[in-house]
Amino acid sequence: MKDVIDDLRQRAKKKPKRIVFPEYEDNRVLKAVEYIKNEGIADPIILTKDNIDGKRQDEFANSYFERKKSKGITLEQAKDLMSDPIYYGAMMCRYGYADGFVAGARYTTSSVIRTALRCLELDKAARIVSSCFIMVVPDCVYGEKGVFVCGDCGIIPYPTSSQLASIAISCAGFAKDVLDIIPRVALLSFSTKGSSKHVEVDKVREAVEIANAENSGFLIDGELQADSALVPEVAAKKISNSEVAGKANVLIFPNLDAGNISYKLIQRLAKAKAVGPIVLGTKQPCSDLSRGCTVEDIIDCTAITVLRAQKVITNTATN
Repeated sequence: MKDVIDDLRQRAKKKPKRIVFPEYEDNRVLKAVEYIKNEGIADPIILTKDNIDGKRQDEFANSYFERKKSKGITLEQAKDLMSDPIYYGAMMCRYGYADGFVAGARYTTSSVIRTALRCLELDKAARIVSSCFIMVVPDCVYGEKGVFVCGDCGIIPYPTSSQLASIAISCAGFAKDVLDIIPRVALLSFSTKGSSKHVEVDKVREAVEIANAENSGFLIDGELQADSALVPEVAAKKISNSEVAGKANVLIFPNLDAGNISYKLIQRLAKAKAVGPIVLGTKQPCSDLSRGCTVEDIIDCTAITVLRAQKVITNTATN
């Protein structure tokens, strides 16, 4: 488990990026930032209400107002929002003053996601904003030697088939870019390849068809029960000619109930490391935190945000 996390941190150190931390009143954040700075994982920017630049705040407020005035927001409301470090920090990312932000130690997940949706640019290729976790399970032979990407466990309660397909592709891209693995994506269900008939099974099956029709280049299969997705011996009995079944390392859950419950069960019962939720679908990288997060969790989410920022900058330079 330690090797995977250490690798993320070491790779982040090679090209540290400017990461904003808007929760200056949280001692866990302050301790994490001190470590991050000393180790060179990122170039941290701690925002407080006292170090918000007035001119830049006006710039952000005017920009936000112009984009949102059709929805009834006033300039005064926009200025008030930009006095909040999380909104100001997100706008720093949007306009290139920072490369990503990490929040959620005090802000709720809904607040972090709302800010990301309102302030960051959306990735048109992803089409929706979703999330994933990296799960590192000790002494596990399944997945990528115990490493999994799980989505969506934090944002979309009841995704449609189209949304599930987008989640699958986003999670696969994340696994490839951040974990540097070949993603094998399983869309999970209580059915394996038609073993049960139900409208929810149809939804998952349709999502697989949509995802594969996009020619994303990723290995995506379903609908699969969890054991069919993970265990080669079970997959061999139930399925033939699948490059994913029995070898899945990216697990896509049919709804938020299943995803959230599953990752927390894995975390607690298998003593797994859960890193996230990582927000997917925005051009500028953002990581959410659990309000029960540890200092180590903040450091790990920061390393992931740096790695994603590295990829964004590389792609921009290439294009």
